[in-house]
Amino acid sequence: MTNPRKPFRFNVGFIIHEEVGYNHDFPFEFEKVILSDDLELRQLSGNVNVGKTPQGLIAQGAFSAETTVTCARCLTNFVQELDWEFTELYAFDNRSTTDSDLLLPEDAHLDVEELLREYALLEIPINPVCKPDCLGLCPECGQNLNEKDCGHRPEEPDSPFAKLKDLLE
Repeated sequence: MTNPRKPFRFNVGFIIHEEVGYNHDFPFEFEKVILSDDLELRQLSGNVNVGKTPQGLIAQGAFSAETTVTCARCLTNFVQELDWEFTELYAFDNRSTTDSDLLLPEDAHLDVEELLREYALLEIPINPVCKPDCLGLCPECGQNLNEKDCGHRPEEPDSPFAKLKDLLE
């Protein structure tokens, strides 16, 4: 039974006393989860496999979810599907830590919420586009060109080399 306040926190104490190589799956499935003010995920499903190594516990996660983002071209909201994986070592002591500096907590409860948030944010494109052929907004009037054509056309560039273009025809 997971804690509703900390749904991504789970007990791994029993794994510590097992042989090296032992592993256990912790599945997750949520209709909607808010990981921070800037990230709401829907249809989140995934699994964290925790295994014992000589240095600590290795957590390997694989998740998929949906989130709402804004198209960089037409500024409409759309659903972006996300798929991500992570592998992190929770070391038994400071000598075995990796670049993440994760240590196994004394109470042997791992909370992977921050890992989920960080890796999910990395999967969101910097400039999300709702569809590959999105036409964007008209630079003159702001009309969404996917919905209707406003009739504005881009002006020819006022360049001293513009006449050279005529020679190519």
